[in-house]
Amino acid sequence: MANGTRGRGPLVADKRYTSSRGGEGGSGGKGGGPKKPAAPKPVRTPRMRSPAARPARQRGLVIGLLLAVWRVLWGIAWRATAIGALILGGVVWYFYAQLPEVADLIDGRARGSVTMLDREGNVFAWRGETFGGMITAESVAPDLHDAVVATEDQRFYQHFGISPRGIASAIRINLSEGRSAFEGNGGSTITQQTAKLLCLGVQWDPKIWKSESDYEKDCRKGGIWRKIKEVPFAMAMEVKYSKEEILTIYLNRAYLGAGARGFEAAAQRYFGKSARDVSTSEAAMLAGLLKAPSTFAPTASIDRARARAEVVIGLMEEQGYLTKAEADAARANPASLSTAANQRTGGYFADWVMETTPSYLARDTMEDVIIETTLDQTIQKKAEEALAFIFDDRQKKSLEAQAAIVVMTADGAVRAMVGGRNIPNAGDFNRATQALRQTGSTFKPFVYAAAMEAGYSPMDLVDDAPLCIYTAGSGDWCPKNYDKAFKGRITLTQALAESRNIPAVRVSEAVGRDRVKQIATDFGLAQNFADGPALALGVSESTLIDMTGAFAGILNGGSSVTPFGLSALKLKGMDEPLFGAGGGIGTRVISEKAARALTYMMTEVLNSGTGKRARLDDREAAGKTGTTQSARDAWFVGFTADYVVGVWIGYDDNRPLTGITGGGLPAEIWREVMVRINEGQPATPLMTEIPGSTYVPVDPSTTEGAIAAADVPYFDDPNAPTFTEVYVDPVTGENVPVYDGAPPQGAVMEGPVSGGGGLAGDLAGQLDQLLGGGN
Repeated sequence: MANGTRGRGPLVADKRYTSSRGGEGGSGGKGGGPKKPAAPKPVRTPRMRSPAARPARQRGLVIGLLLAVWRVLWGIAWRATAIGALILGGVVWYFYAQLPEVADLIDGRARGSVTMLDREGNVFAWRGETFGGMITAESVAPDLHDAVVATEDQRFYQHFGISPRGIASAIRINLSEGRSAFEGNGGSTITQQTAKLLCLGVQWDPKIWKSESDYEKDCRKGGIWRKIKEVPFAMAMEVKYSKEEILTIYLNRAYLGAGARGFEAAAQRYFGKSARDVSTSEAAMLAGLLKAPSTFAPTASIDRARARAEVVIGLMEEQGYLTKAEADAARANPASLSTAANQRTGGYFADWVMETTPSYLARDTMEDVIIETTLDQTIQKKAEEALAFIFDDRQKKSLEAQAAIVVMTADGAVRAMVGGRNIPNAGDFNRATQALRQTGSTFKPFVYAAAMEAGYSPMDLVDDAPLCIYTAGSGDWCPKNYDKAFKGRITLTQALAESRNIPAVRVSEAVGRDRVKQIATDFGLAQNFADGPALALGVSESTLIDMTGAFAGILNGGSSVTPFGLSALKLKGMDEPLFGAGGGIGTRVISEKAARALTYMMTEVLNSGTGKRARLDDREAAGKTGTTQSARDAWFVGFTADYVVGVWIGYDDNRPLTGITGGGLPAEIWREVMVRINEGQPATPLMTEIPGSTYVPVDPSTTEGAIAAADVPYFDDPNAPTFTEVYVDPVTGENVPVYDGAPPQGAVMEGPVSGGGGLAGDLAGQLDQLLGGGN
């Protein structure tokens, strides 16, 4: 048994040999015969698994699941992509259908431009948005073409309107610099930038935007939504236009600072030449403006502009547009501004001309306008240099006061204008034309103009003695001289030369305040004059340009003057002007005889009076100093035979000056300006005259000799204050003339003023009383 079973394992019942009936070896077939043995079944034993078997199976399950998900997502994705592509294609086609021809997209300005020419016909200023004319990508200087592409979109000729690589790079830069993904660098292609310049095809609607300026600001905004909208528009442009056509639109519509729209306007603005003719360094400087026009404009900072141009030259060299030798040559010869752009003169003058020109042809013009002006750039530069010389070279750098200068000819043509000093916080306020300031003693010539017109002589006498005038509601008003002293009886010439206050008041009261007001108004000064006797001392306000124009009226022989800077205005391309000069000589105010007499008196201001510091060595000059109450304003206005110059100094906040009077710093500036602008000019004498007086005191015995009432228009004015009675002041014993109103308290009436015979006698008595008696 043992041998028979060795190696077979344990004895077990082998079902292979068991019949269906349980008999051993029995047959299950019919008839009970022996059956064929059944196939043996494997013995079930425990399964043996390797350690890696379970993770492998799990990975297979995960991969299968991922493949299933991928199949679902892919199905969704390609369907969504197809739908998106169809939508994008539809939007692109829509924009494509809306895009006009290239020529219709060239000039994209919201308004027109104003180009100003000086009296020699040279351009000195631009306002509005200038457009120099259409250029094309093929017609501009090749270096300019290449500089723009190298700087703004080096893959311009490879992409189809958008550059994913450029956008990704921009996002990376923005995030690295602490900005949001789409704030700062946008990664825009030239096509996208052009799309933005075209406002993505959205037209201006006055119902949506208040102005075209607001419309432009809105369509220039950035942000992710704007970027998304740019994509189909840029692609539509790529379908509609060639690359060179897109670049042509861009070159004509890009803003390049200083009001220049397009590269042709910028080339003319900065270099005085066409964009077709710019050099390599000039092309690099123009292309560099695209990054930040206001920052890199050469008129703002030539050093910043050159530094940016060097970056552009480096990019051109890296991309193969320039050889190393060409790049080095461009760096060695940096671009320079044209003479007109470099002078940067006449800014205040240009602003004034814009203000005095009808707005529809200036600030709001939709046309390109050419304005011929009276500006002399040489005189303008000399006036600016004179002001800087006095403040900088005369150790007055610490003085923070402002100053203004106006230079004009006798007909009112303004040759130069300085509206303020270039100091911190100066702003662009034009102190020559916009600042209303008290005139002080510069008003006195118009008091004496009334006297000369009334028949007085420069040699007539007036009392420089204490004076009090009673005014209703204010009581006694007693003017004082600047030196607090009195000189007794002096000539009118001396009174003006030394700027004596009391004589000026006496003369004003004698000829009549209304007459003084009328003459000052006719000469062009402001009409809101003070009503009281202080009128004679310049308590009213005026601008420097109006005061200078009034003095021009004295120089030209007594006719009014309207200061002007515009000589002619034309539309670009037209030969005939729409209109001519906006000012000039007007109606006569005083006679030539009176003007010459007054001119003589004003020459003595420089020869022997308060304006000695303004005296010129080589020619005659006349003028008047002025210092207002509390020294808040200091003036000197005067003229030679060729020019009238006005100078004002003061603080914008109206605080008092320290140690400055009209005969000091303003007179020095005036002289410096006059010396410079008259250099090389032949000396021409002033027209002066000392006429004999037609005023003779009344002869008590005959009542003859007084000025006829008709010769003094003031006394024919029904609105003139009535000089009715004279009272004796109980304190001083002085005679006090009383106008409309009550007399001083305790005053005793001396009696009605009467010279002995009708109106002529009354007038003679008034003049005699107020002037202090005598001839």
